[in-house]
Amino acid sequence: MDENLVLHPRNVRFDWASVPLHWVPGEPLTSHTINTLHIVLPEGERWFVEVFREALPLITDDELREQVTGFIGQEAMHAEAHQGAADHLAAQGLDPTPFVAQIEWLFRKLLGDRDLTGAAKHQWLLERLSVIAAIEHFTAVLGQWILNSAPLDKAGADPTMLDLLRWHGAEEVEHRAVAFDLYMHLDGRYLRRIRTMIVVAPVLGWLFVRSARWLMANDPLKPGRARWRDYFRAARIGLLPRLSELLPAIWRYLPRGYHPRDEGSTDQAVAYLAQSPAAKAAS
Repeated sequence: MDENLVLHPRNVRFDWASVPLHWVPGEPLTSHTINTLHIVLPEGERWFVEVFREALPLITDDELREQVTGFIGQEAMHAEAHQGAADHLAAQGLDPTPFVAQIEWLFRKLLGDRDLTGAAKHQWLLERLSVIAAIEHFTAVLGQWILNSAPLDKAGADPTMLDLLRWHGAEEVEHRAVAFDLYMHLDGRYLRRIRTMIVVAPVLGWLFVRSARWLMANDPLKPGRARWRDYFRAARIGLLPRLSELLPAIWRYLPRGYHPRDEGSTDQAVAYLAQSPAAKAAS
């Protein structure tokens, strides 16, 4: 991460009133695959914030503590912004509450705080920090992808939704090293880092597929079921990330010398944040 970059939350607001349910015209699967973010991320990012707040008192490096504090503020704002988009889905007749209940169980029960003390409590914190570091690797990859997703503009994607996605993606690229650096600062065990990625990568893929299928099946406009051939067509023309872009990201995380600074472009992220309508209005 750029040592001169100071992370800070941007108090963005989005007006969803005119955003259609299928915000990429004629592309319900593309719309709903990306709408997955609105129903998975709010709970996930609130969980990030809780875990990082638990870790804050253990940080002995002043610069890292400042970065973690900025990360917490940004992730809290991401959760609120995506919650607004999820509420907009519900207002259009696609209430995600039943699916969100499953996500709540994942983060609040399976990965939530446990009745632990002493060394066991500390190890559970380290385990969850390694999970967040692995997830943040993928959010940086997706953040860089959305910054470069010109085909969505050409397809007529709704500009408000694109700004949400690119503002969020730019901040993910901006703070892409924080979770990894915090994990390395407090633990850093290589085998734990690799083991976590082996678990996290397929779970993330499963969540995206399951969510897209649920959204398509419950869409009041009845676009039909989610089909793999529709995903591959959308990915081929650049409306969704290709598997050939996502799968190699797993292997890039595995070498001992990996560091998130090698993923994405801070300059491109900062440049977008300087022109984002929502970020400019917030400043």
